[in-house]
Amino acid sequence: MKLEIIPDEFTKAAGVLQEIQAHGFEAYFVGGSVRDALLDQPIHDVDIATSAYPEEIKQIFHRTIDVGIDHGTVLVLIGEEQYEITTFRTESTYQDFRRPDTVTFVRSLKEDLKRRDFTINALAMDVNGEIIDLFDGMDDLEQKIIRAVGNPKERFHEDALRMMRGLRFASQLDFMIETNTLSAIEEFHPLLGKISVERIAVEFIKLLLGKNRRAALLPFIETKCYQYCPGLKKSGEALLNFSDLPNKQIESESQAWALLIQIMGLKENDIRSFLKAWKQSNQMIHEVQSLIYGLNQRLIGDWKRMDLFNLGLDAVLSIEKLLFYFGQKSTLEEAKEGYLDLPIHDRKQLALTGNDLLAYFDKNPGKWLGNMLNMLEIAVVNGQISNTKEALIAYAKDRIDKE
Repeated sequence: MKLEIIPDEFTKAAGVLQEIQAHGFEAYFVGGSVRDALLDQPIHDVDIATSAYPEEIKQIFHRTIDVGIDHGTVLVLIGEEQYEITTFRTESTYQDFRRPDTVTFVRSLKEDLKRRDFTINALAMDVNGEIIDLFDGMDDLEQKIIRAVGNPKERFHEDALRMMRGLRFASQLDFMIETNTLSAIEEFHPLLGKISVERIAVEFIKLLLGKNRRAALLPFIETKCYQYCPGLKKSGEALLNFSDLPNKQIESESQAWALLIQIMGLKENDIRSFLKAWKQSNQMIHEVQSLIYGLNQRLIGDWKRMDLFNLGLDAVLSIEKLLFYFGQKSTLEEAKEGYLDLPIHDRKQLALTGNDLLAYFDKNPGKWLGNMLNMLEIAVVNGQISNTKEALIAYAKDRIDKE
């Protein structure tokens, strides 16, 4: 088969393939970019595989970076573009279930493609758009099937992360996992215990953000892969409940975590440790905690002005979108108007500062100052006083006099 319309990403890189071929070597586009082109989906990274060895690539191109030369990968810089070019290779045993003990460079495209994870990723394309399909990947694309290349047990024993990748593709592409491949995942799922949390987390988040996460969550649960994910070992029922949520695509990573944690029913004090176990950043943890707080407030009533103020517009709108998953109507415009109508959106917008208070009351700094600024902020946001220096001073004076 020949691709009738070659996407721009390949056309831009065509000169790289032609240059390699001009020196007597084979070169092809390979992997996910070819798959996505055939599915008419956006293409992210264009990977190139070649019969030229790394040192030969470095002789052909003047600007290169050794990004993974031990495994045959050289980064080639062409103008403002950069391309990863990897030598055809075979791989030995995988004692750590993730990386091969040794890599052997070869001149055969077939030998290179047969070491890949799934048939839909074992496709190659030449510079003219001709598809090389040695493992019936085109049929599996047409039938929307995820099937391991060759023996699935060997593929997952080589690299256990491939099990999570397969589940992730089921969600992202809305494909089904082929029976033998699924059985091998069920048999080898304990090997996920050998894989770093960071790598599992990348695949898990992509799974949650896919267009049909249910297609992945159900086999994720059935094969017991969840038991080797942080904090999920005893959460099979919660995950089933999560899979029962409306199957609308989740927009953001923080929303995905918030939804999952809400369904799991984690206590507020446990949220941070759960996300830390998943190696999430402090920023992500803060975002998720804010979403969960706001969601719980919103599920029981309308927005309060201080919650709008404290959460900020982005989080407020994100929470409104999460209401859909709980059978409640989102009121995005009303929430936005409520936020924009607040007299201030940040403490810095108060018409006086801490120094103003210190000067007026002739007092030393202390806990009283922070408490006072906090009271003034709340009073302004709730519309109890106007945001003028005179009104704020008067309010503060009244408070101090009463004390």
